[in-house]
Amino acid sequence: MDYIKKTIGIVDVKFGPNVTIVHPANLYGCDIGANCFIGPFVEIQKGVKIGKNCKVQSHAFICEQVTIGDDCFISHGVKFVNDKFVNGRPAGGIKELWGEITVGNHVSIGTNATILPVRIADHVVIGAGSVVTKDITKSGIYAGNPARYIKEIVEK
Repeated sequence: MDYIKKTIGIVDVKFGPNVTIVHPANLYGCDIGANCFIGPFVEIQKGVKIGKNCKVQSHAFICEQVTIGDDCFISHGVKFVNDKFVNGRPAGGIKELWGEITVGNHVSIGTNATILPVRIADHVVIGAGSVVTKDITKSGIYAGNPARYIKEIVEK
């Protein structure tokens, strides 16, 4: 069987100071802010911008056209999906059919959540397994499929 072996690893990445990466990881053409932690088996694609003091846990996938603010937590297995399937099928390499994803500051996204092309406000918690299909414009706790507002975040 013939195949092409491609090894990405870490290519063309801008790092802030004090970034920790646990290998194996695929990071290419992205910006990672100061004091971030990137766990094993994470892929972060080109053009992604991650702010400072963020933690991205194992098996997360962050596709192109994603911006993540400061002080965010991306749990295990979180997937960002920029393809809007506007024609009822995958857009493939037609980037004009993809959407942007913007995550505010102080956002925590639970294990195995899926984030579609949306904007997420500051100070939001997204429950494990949730699917975010619409913009989140108000801080609070969201969960479900599709993700819905559950309650406000109470600081102690």
